[in-house]
Formats: sequence, C-alpha cells, structure tokens
Amino acid sequence: MNLVKLIEEYKALNLHDVIDHDRFNEYAIVHHSTTIEGSTLTEIETRLLLEEGTTPKGKPLDHSLMVKDHYEALRYTLTLAETKKPLTVKLVQEINARIMHSTGKTYNTALGNIDGSKGEFRKGNVHAGGSYFISYDKVESYTNKLIESLNTQMKDLSSGEDQLRLSFSAHFDLVSIHPFYDGNGRTSRLLMNYIQQYYKLPLAIVFKEDKNEYFEALQQSRKQENTEIFQEFMSGQYQKHLSNEIAEFQKMSKGESLKLGFGKGKGFSIFF
Repeated sequence: MNLVKLIEEYKALNLHDVIDHDRFNEYAIVHHSTTIEGSTLTEIETRLLLEEGTTPKGKPLDHSLMVKDHYEALRYTLTLAETKKPLTVKLVQEINARIMHSTGKTYNTALGNIDGSKGEFRKGNVHAGGSYFISYDKVESYTNKLIESLNTQMKDLSSGEDQLRLSFSAHFDLVSIHPFYDGNGRTSRLLMNYIQQYYKLPLAIVFKEDKNEYFEALQQSRKQENTEIFQEFMSGQYQKHLSNEIAEFQKMSKGESLKLGFGKGKGFSIFF
C-alpha cells in the first residue's frame, strides 16, 4: 500500500476522537526520540514522568530532564504548526533551546562561550559517527537558506506525498547542517513534525529499535549524495507507525486492548 492511501486509511479511523490518542502518540514520539539519544527511561516510565511527574528510581536525572524538555518542545512545535506560524531561524533555535533547556552545557571556544541551553549556534567544528559537518562559520548562512527554501516550498505543495517528502527532507537537511553543539537530531525530528502538523498529516516517529538503520541511512545519503536513501528509510518508518496504529485500532474494535502510540533524488538537500 502506498503512503497516501495508508494516510487516508489512518485518517478515516478518526483516532483523534479516541480518548487520549493524541497525548499517547506524543508520548511515543518523545520516548523513541530521547531513547535514540541515550535516555534509559522505559515507555511506562516516560508516561508516568509526563503524566504524574514521577521520576524513575535508579535512572540518571538527566534522562528524565531530557524527556520532560523534549515533550515541552514537542508541544511548543505542534502549537506553532497548528497556528501556521511561519518558519524562521529564530524559531528553530527556540525549539533547540527548549530541547536543551535543562541539559545544555556551556562550550568554551576561541570566539567566546556558547550556552547550549539557549539555542545558540556552534562556534566550532564538529563530527559525529564518522561524519564531518560544515564549518561553523557557514552554519548561519546554510540554516537561513534552508528555512527560506522550506518557506518557499510550503506555499505551493498540495499533495500529501510532496508534503511528506518535504518533511523528511527538512529533517535530513537540518541534521546535516548540524547547527548546534547538541540536540541536532531531536531538533531535526521536531522540524519534520512541524511540517507534518502544518499540513495535518499524521506525525512520524523514528523507532528506537531502528536507530542503527536510521544513522546508516543518514550517513549513506551523505556519502552517496543521494537523499532518496533517507527518503526510503523514513517512508518505511512512517508506514510502520501508521500500520501499527491501524492494527491496534482494529484490535480495539474487536474488543481487545488498545496500546496507543507505543508499541536518487536531489532537491535542496546538501551533502558533507
């Protein structure tokens, strides 16, 4: 089944009318995204923390802070999208600042101190997982070009397929610029969710169990200068998520319990 038909099938279920569906879906996004970045909280611990403020025993406090901040950043991002707030560089920086609010560090550079909790762009060169990212002195201009390109494209897209592809491209491009010292992956995934919410598409999840494949898709897309590799990976993640949700709804319809939320093209894209 292609993604457009799968989205139609998903929307036809009216899952927004199911009690707490959207909330549990947001918990799932937070859980998978923070686990990819090192959080050790389980699905249940994530839910209890966000619903009741219960900090799990025996887990690093930073992991709970990461989860709480990511949830707040997600809610902020979705609200912006719902109100059609235009994308700006400052907005992306604010999303990163909220993600890193409690865990951001101070980085001492030759050009001064950078506060990782304020959404400030990096002032030094970085590499991660074998990938080297653009020089720090190009970060601002590349980020500006990305945001300008996204705003231009978002005015004209009408098909769900094109809207979805743009959200995946935005994810890839921002994480490839790597504008911050930390929180780039989480910020990029929320930028993707912003575009999806803007167009009222179901929100994508990158599943924690597919972390290695996720990083490999990013790396190979850059290495081969072929963003279709990442597009195909994200399409697979999207199909997996929607198929899981549809299957869970069908179980509920049969009287079973519903476990909501858990469970070669080149466009603007840039390569390093």
